[in-house]
Amino acid sequence: MKFLPTELEGVFVIEPRVFQDPRGFFMETFHRERYEALGLHADFCQDNLSFSSKNTLRGLHYQFPHAQAKLVQVLQGEIFDVAVDIRRGSPTFGRAVGVTLSESNRRQLFIPKGFAHGFCVLSDTALFAYKCSDFYAPDCDRGVQWSDPALGIAWPIEDPLLSAKDRVLPLLKDIPEEKLPVY
Repeated sequence: MKFLPTELEGVFVIEPRVFQDPRGFFMETFHRERYEALGLHADFCQDNLSFSSKNTLRGLHYQFPHAQAKLVQVLQGEIFDVAVDIRRGSPTFGRAVGVTLSESNRRQLFIPKGFAHGFCVLSDTALFAYKCSDFYAPDCDRGVQWSDPALGIAWPIEDPLLSAKDRVLPLLKDIPEEKLPVY
């Protein structure tokens, strides 16, 4: 397994070991002791599965309070996945990192608490699985506008399919400080 740090502290790309033969393949998608030995500490309590069509963009979402760390991966298809540091006082506040996750590269992305998360679908469809370190809390559901120019995210699609909720999310600068996590 390879653990690749990104330019945002705490955000990691993970390349699991894949055992492949003519029958197919096998890989561990999570092993707490191995991940903890590499510095990934999260007590996951909820698994989610999302299916989306091409050009769908989901995000940028976060929970506050009840922040969630996430371990995300694509089971089928291809996405562009983004993490944004929204922690007040962080030296990388407002910076984003984006990576391509697909069924062929089998990569995972670990997003720690205090980051907003979103993705867009590049293939015809995508099946996306992720672990969360806290339960979904509808009253804590928050977000940042996907197209916030201050974030400088180079989304690989131009006219995404958005939910009604995601269309009206605020710019990061317009979110009250008390609604953002602390570094």
